[in-house]
Amino acid sequence: MDLSFDPEYETFRSEVVSFLASNADKAPKGNDLRGDAAKGWQKLLIENGYTCRTIPKEFGGYGAEPDIIKSRIIAEEFSKARVNAGLGGQGISMLVPTLLEMGTQEQKEQFIQPTIMGEMLWCQGYSEPGAGSDLAALSTAAVLDGDEWVINGQKIWTSTAQIADWIFCLVRSEPDAPKHKGISFLLFDMKTPGIEVRPLVDMTGHANFNETFFTDVRVPKHQIVGERGQGWQVANAILGHERETLAPANTAQTRVNALVDLMKNETADGARLVDNPVYRDRLMKLQGKVMAMRFNELRVLSARLNPGQDPGLARMISKLEGTELRHDIEGLAIDVMGEIGLAYEDNPHLRGSGSWQREYMYYLGLIIGGGTSQIQKNIISERGLGMPREPKFEKAS
Repeated sequence: MDLSFDPEYETFRSEVVSFLASNADKAPKGNDLRGDAAKGWQKLLIENGYTCRTIPKEFGGYGAEPDIIKSRIIAEEFSKARVNAGLGGQGISMLVPTLLEMGTQEQKEQFIQPTIMGEMLWCQGYSEPGAGSDLAALSTAAVLDGDEWVINGQKIWTSTAQIADWIFCLVRSEPDAPKHKGISFLLFDMKTPGIEVRPLVDMTGHANFNETFFTDVRVPKHQIVGERGQGWQVANAILGHERETLAPANTAQTRVNALVDLMKNETADGARLVDNPVYRDRLMKLQGKVMAMRFNELRVLSARLNPGQDPGLARMISKLEGTELRHDIEGLAIDVMGEIGLAYEDNPHLRGSGSWQREYMYYLGLIIGGGTSQIQKNIISERGLGMPREPKFEKAS
């Protein structure tokens, strides 16, 4: 069996390698989504087709035809070079593909280009204090008043709300309809009067989440995606994109590469940890899982590019396996560092600026966020494997 690429793809790989050799120093360091360096790097990547590759040119993308092999080559070479692969986040990864599928022409023209260029940051208004795992139970109300929606309610776990320009938000617009049919999907400016954002500090020690309050927030009637009362269909499209992007295999590969270097440098009793058979065995298991996840992502992408194909189970496992895998990768790094693995904040012995500890806690939270692992297992068993649903019992009167 010949698994080598055609000359066309080897030439393309050489072009990617050459680009990285010439431009890697321009890539931003850290997670600054607002900085000029991040925006400039994003612009350069789009111009060369290394991110937003298949987004049409009319909306600011590169406009290439889908090609899963070229997408894989880009991911492999950026991961190997440990170079920032461009901006992501909820706007680019979740809202943009949904607008391309379900938005109006005006919405595509207004939102897609500034979003992919990093000029418009988004947050997601989904979960509520009484509607987490059962998202359709949300109660944030939207009442139509002339040409405006008037919104009242509360959202929680709204990541990046403290820095976001806009929000895509689920609201209950039809209070008398069944809960899945009374929801609408609205887009509105976070500077609209009546919005209050209160940061929530999570296990990483940073305020990655927020609770967001809406008091008589007025939103133009036309800023709705899909039809009134049909927001659940839009929400499910978004959730599908979210679960695929919470822990991508390419990022996991980059972390494994960094883990290998860490194990080559950390020692115990004078011996490198990478030469310790117990630690090496744990590393190899993680490498195998990363490889499996990368091929699973190819399966999902291939199905998406071929009309009529449904990735089904392959898509359903992405969030469950991806977040738990990342947590295990960061956990091995902490074990490798021994007592230094417990260091935090300004400790002079920190490795990687504390990223291993921070990511370990972050992915412990993300195993819950975006749908808990228990919820994901139910989805896999019921929708993917066709197993019987859990029995529901009537509440005692």
